[in-house]
Parts: sequence; C-alpha cells; structure tokens
Amino acid sequence: MTDMNPDFQFGQQPQPVQPTQPASPYTQQGVPQIPPQQQGYAPGVPSQPVNNYIAPGKPSKKWLILTIVFIITTLAAIGGGVWAYMNYLDQKDNTDAKISTAVATGVKNQADKDAADFLEKEKQPNRQFAGPDDYGRLAFDYPKTWSIYVSKDTSGGGTYEAYFNPVSVPPVKTTTQYALRVIIEEKGYETVLASYDSLVKKGDLKATAVKADETDGTRLEGNFTKDIRGLAVVFKIRDKTVTVRSDAETFRGDFDALVSTITFNK
Repeated sequence: MTDMNPDFQFGQQPQPVQPTQPASPYTQQGVPQIPPQQQGYAPGVPSQPVNNYIAPGKPSKKWLILTIVFIITTLAAIGGGVWAYMNYLDQKDNTDAKISTAVATGVKNQADKDAADFLEKEKQPNRQFAGPDDYGRLAFDYPKTWSIYVSKDTSGGGTYEAYFNPVSVPPVKTTTQYALRVIIEEKGYETVLASYDSLVKKGDLKATAVKADETDGTRLEGNFTKDIRGLAVVFKIRDKTVTVRSDAETFRGDFDALVSTITFNK
C-alpha cells in the first residue's frame, strides 16, 4: 500500500523527490573555505600526493673531525689515567719499601747504639794493671770486662809478657789478635824501634811521637804482620823497653783511653 503525502492534492502531478546532498566541508559554518588552487591541485588535474620526505645527506666533515678528536682525547685521557695509577702503585710500593727499610735501619742503629752504650757502661769502673816493680812498675787502667793472662813473668829474668782480651784470653800465638798485649824487654829503646824500621820505610807502619807520664815515646799504626793491623806505643823504662799494643782497630777507643792513663817508675 502506498504511503500518502499529506500535502498532496488531488489533481496535482506528483513531484519527484530530490536527493539530499551532503553538506560540503568547505561550506560548513565556522570552517573557512579553501580555494581548490590552494589545496595543492587544479580543476581537471589529478591530485598528486605531497612528498615531505627529505633524503639524508652525507655527514658533515666537521662533525666527523670532532668525533675523531673526541675519541682520541678520550683514549689519551684513559691511557694517562692508567699510567698515573700504575705510577702511583709503583711509587707507593717503593715508598712502603723505603719506609720499611728506614724503619728497620733505624731499629738496628738504635739497637747497635744501645748495645754499644751497654758495653761501655759494663767496662766501668776500670781495673788497674800493675807490672813487676823491678821492671819499672808499668801501670794503666783497662776495662773490667777484659781478662788478663801473664804468659811470662820475671822471676827468672827475661821478657815479661801479658795479654788482655774481652771475657777470656785465647791461647798465645803470634798470629792471634788480642785486645792488648804488653811486652817489657831487656833491650834498649833504639834497638826495639829499629826492628820496625823496614815496615815504616815500606809504608806498612806510620810512626809518630807520643808522650805518657811526661816521658817521650813512639806511636806506631798500621800493619805489624799480614794478620795483625793495629796500634802500639813504645817507651823506655830505665834500662828496659815496654811495648803496649792492640792488635785490632776495633779496640782503638779503648787503647787510646788506656794509653792516657799509663804511669811507670822512672
């Protein structure tokens, strides 16, 4: 059944219904109309897509140089840092070693000094040696830590011999070194000195003047034999000659102190 138009009147011809056109976006209220020429196309010409892609160009040489310089600088900085650290470790090890060595040396030096001071104190007070009266009664002070051994007395005349050494005196031999030896001979002073002339001329011994108890004598220093290098003093006692000798440079201090206390009957 056909729907009836309410406005239709009998006797009129029906009018065809015009299709409704959609509203153009360019004619909508509030939207500006853009001419077709500004939309990138012309009437009657097919629309072409707009290409906004820009082809990548070659990298700039400036940036390439800066990148290379940066890399080189970074590597150099890293290398310098590694070198500095290794140098620090080496210096630290050397410093630690030097400190340890210095500490050990200081401890040893202090220990040696303490030991030397102890030995010097142990020598005090000195003892006094006195030779036979008929041989001029030679006397002097010597460390109390030394022992004495008289190998030849004067009961039957001849040469008097006495040997001194710390703690104990070893057997008497010509090659043995003693802290001190005392020899009183029935020989003239000039004769005893003449026995050293060859050594003095060779330069093995050095002879100088010395005085003890207001008496002039001779001091000898150097090599007395191939085994003995030491110091000696020679004095005339009446008709005899006394030789006081140390067989080692180690006892130089004790020897000099001892010589300064020598007395004898004139």
